[in-house]
Amino acid sequence: MIVLADRQSLVRDISEAHRQGARLRLACETAGIDIRTLQRWKAEGGLVTGDARPQAVHPRPSHALSEAERAQVLRVANEPRFADMPPARIVPMLADEGVYVASESTFSRVLREHGQAARRGRAKAPRPSRPPTTHIATAPGEVWCWDMTYLPARVAGRWFYLYLILDLYSRKIVGWEVHDSDDSAHAAQLVRRTALAEGIAAQRRRPVLHGDNGATLKATTVLAMLNWLGVKPSYSRPRVSDDNAFVESLFRTAKYRPEFPTRGFDDLAAARSWAAEFVRWYNVEHRHSGIRYVSPAQRHAGHDVAILAARSELYEQARQQHPARWSRSTRDWSPITTVTLNPERDAVIEAALRGKDIQPKAA
Repeated sequence: MIVLADRQSLVRDISEAHRQGARLRLACETAGIDIRTLQRWKAEGGLVTGDARPQAVHPRPSHALSEAERAQVLRVANEPRFADMPPARIVPMLADEGVYVASESTFSRVLREHGQAARRGRAKAPRPSRPPTTHIATAPGEVWCWDMTYLPARVAGRWFYLYLILDLYSRKIVGWEVHDSDDSAHAAQLVRRTALAEGIAAQRRRPVLHGDNGATLKATTVLAMLNWLGVKPSYSRPRVSDDNAFVESLFRTAKYRPEFPTRGFDDLAAARSWAAEFVRWYNVEHRHSGIRYVSPAQRHAGHDVAILAARSELYEQARQQHPARWSRSTRDWSPITTVTLNPERDAVIEAALRGKDIQPKAA
């Protein structure tokens, strides 16, 4: 980096050589700079302000604090009454006493230069929120998501509670219950029934069960049941609303169905009857956009591969019959091989997939 005085001296010498008949490019090369550098200095004020890069060596400003003033800032900041206060509190208190030493930013800069920029006082510094943990599902029964939502009753202020467990890979609802109260015992019983129905006891790898930070899903009763079943719990980050997006999307689908009563359910039996019909429709009839428009039941059973292969062959035949109607390739009907929950950087996902020797195609 060239300081301002050296820049100005080089430009004067180059200009004098150019006036004497030397070629400007050769004069710059002799001076040790590129002609583009000279042009940039002249165009961007580099001959007035000098090097603007942060790491450049700049001359000491004439209005900078003297060493005595810097020592005074450090002494005031370390007085017993100010020892546990940040500069944002020190400066106003001094102003109330009719004393001005320096600005808040100057206090902070001087303290930082003397290694005293640590958090002042006994309070701990705010900790950054933990990053999301990526769960990768490559087959049914590897990752489950669950949550609870409210179903309105006809009586104002009364609710029924729908508990759902969703298989992340297939999007199939593998467990559900409707109750008239929000109780951790209901959640624990639902997990137990779902585990028995899905036969996870015979699986080498037990599923991960991801949920939000609700008190019901984190209760001791639920944790004890998960530990007994060998299911690993996973929770969303605090104050992050989209860490359990798959279940939230499912609840939206449920409540926007035409059969959903806008005025509420008459009783618990009506709520359970509606939930049973919705689960049947969702698992068997619904063509899910996130899994190439096959039903969750078809994907859960592994039938989606043959269905999508037949669609791909049909589209290829249609393209061969009328090639002029297809400007590009046919629609992609390849199966979705992996599904990620709370995806981190691609490198993390690819490393995990290499360990499983699976094609990295996330949905």
